Amino acid sequence: MDYHAFKDVILGRRCVRKYTDQDVSTEEIEEIIDCARYAPSDTNSQTWEFIVIKNRDKIKEIEQITWDALYEKADEAKSKGFEKESKLLTRSFGPYATAFSNAPALIICLATPYQSKFREKIFEPIQLVPNHVWEEEGMKSSSLATQNMMLAAHVRGLGSCPMTGPVLLAADKLKDTLQIESEKKINMVIALGYPQETPKKLPRKELSDIVRYIF
Repeated sequence: MDYHAFKDVILGRRCVRKYTDQDVSTEEIEEIIDCARYAPSDTNSQTWEFIVIKNRDKIKEIEQITWDALYEKADEAKSKGFEKESKLLTRSFGPYATAFSNAPALIICLATPYQSKFREKIFEPIQLVPNHVWEEEGMKSSSLATQNMMLAAHVRGLGSCPMTGPVLLAADKLKDTLQIESEKKINMVIALGYPQETPKKLPRKELSDIVRYIF
């Protein structure tokens, strides 16, 4: 592929929060998840799994779970004297965190425990790092896979939006509702559908602000 065409794919992807009613076929979804599974991962551990929800009632249920948890947090903040922040949480963050509600498909992205021969034969015996670090390794690799998925969706004319709001607010409740095993972590949820909007390009930091060279 020509480099400029490839860069156009990256620059053209947007976080889409409004979708048409058009269904996204199982074949389309499996195509983009097929791209996700070819992402790199720590020692090829492939610490990712995906739950695809196409049931609109279930998506609305997840939205309600998120709102319920958000109002609970808002009430808690208000009781501690943070009334302004409580209002901002519900008025500003709430709609942002539940922008998946009208998507025809919602993908729950999981990070599975990091397992490899290196961990088993070397890392664990010498206690290389604390156990919680292995959860972080799973999250890192899972995140690489989700980026592959969103770029593939964009090329196929689909819109997507990665969101962590439901996870920040109600991870345990979501795991119970979706019957997710305790050792697996919800990394993010990705709304997927045919876009009803063309979001504008958001500003990015200058290269000079994010790059440091050592010669």
